Amino acid sequence: MDAASRDARGFSSAFAVLQADALRPRFYEQVTMMFRGQARQLWARTLTSCGAVPSTMACAVEPHAIELGTIELPEQKRPIRVLAVTPLPSSKSSMIYVTRQVASLEAVGVTCQTFSVASRTSPWVVLGEWRRLRREIRKFQPELVHAHYGTVTAFLAVLSTTLPVVVTYRGSDLNPNRGRGWLREVVGVLLSQIAALRAARIICVSKQLKNKLWWRRNLASIIPTGVDMTLFYPHDLQEARRELGWGLSERVVFFNASDPLCKRLDLAKAAVQFAESLCGRIRFAVLNGNVPPNLIPLMMSAADCLLLTSDWEGSPNVVKEALACNLPVVSVDVGDVRERLDGVWPSLIVPRDAREIGKAICEILGRGQRSNGRESEKDLSSEAVSERIVSVYRALQIDGLKSDSAVLETTKSPSSLRA
Repeated sequence: MDAASRDARGFSSAFAVLQADALRPRFYEQVTMMFRGQARQLWARTLTSCGAVPSTMACAVEPHAIELGTIELPEQKRPIRVLAVTPLPSSKSSMIYVTRQVASLEAVGVTCQTFSVASRTSPWVVLGEWRRLRREIRKFQPELVHAHYGTVTAFLAVLSTTLPVVVTYRGSDLNPNRGRGWLREVVGVLLSQIAALRAARIICVSKQLKNKLWWRRNLASIIPTGVDMTLFYPHDLQEARRELGWGLSERVVFFNASDPLCKRLDLAKAAVQFAESLCGRIRFAVLNGNVPPNLIPLMMSAADCLLLTSDWEGSPNVVKEALACNLPVVSVDVGDVRERLDGVWPSLIVPRDAREIGKAICEILGRGQRSNGRESEKDLSSEAVSERIVSVYRALQIDGLKSDSAVLETTKSPSSLRA
């Protein structure tokens, strides 16, 4: 095979790689430099051997650099590789919403791998986790890292890589939390805020939480955690109660006490006691973090109302899940609950007072009807929320293309050519 034929095959192979690899920016730079004036003779010889132009015209053909800005990405985008960094769950239901969100991202085409931080309190274990995370990044080779919680989780993520990092803040990572102790609370919030300085993009689950950021709010998108609408849906109340062993005529108030101090279990108990003094006996169904997650939709369908009395919240998932099951809600004004309950009936926002909460509970129990909550939840399905998160990932991809384009323009400048 002569030199011209080899050159022709080389150019043909190069363009095949361009097409197969979705036009990688680094390869653009190589091809652009290849098409400089010093390669003119090679270019002419190749065109002649390919039969693209007659030999008498080959030297007159002017090679042009490929302009990155004029190339449109194909509609069928390749999957994004994302390493999801999460806290290690402390119970059966802890962080289950993160697990479900990662699964919903995979369902819309994202290639995900999950890394769970084993400890966020022991300095020596955290150091070991930092090393393990760096090894995992080298092994998996993601395009970006997504920390699904603040505090140590986000801090480790931003320290472990130069890749773009997305940080999702969910509530107790930026809000006060009496259940952690004052020192751990202060350190946790501080690490969350420091991680925001390094984050390429930030996701907050509510506007209230976004306002807690000390800086870089311009990078923050408000995207609540989604709800799996195929898992949380209205069951027949009587069938659900029979399956749970609850009385068919009982009045049931459902409460999530996974963090008793932050969720204000004391206030909830006082409110239910006052409600009982007004309308009779009430079954107070309390989640303690050890109930199997697959039972929660059934319990929500069997209950008469959800009670929320937390001091602090981001975007409480229990409220969105209750709405998906058409379970009426009685809540104090916390997190994004007022926004979530807008247009939902029957449901009530009440002052943080046991007597007022108790009266609202009795009002909801007296109505004895389901809410229209599911109608308001369509934009918060797992699929819809995953698409919004993917749009954040794609924006980072575009930023990377622009950055590579800027580097390419620099290499094409007259000063760089002279060098």
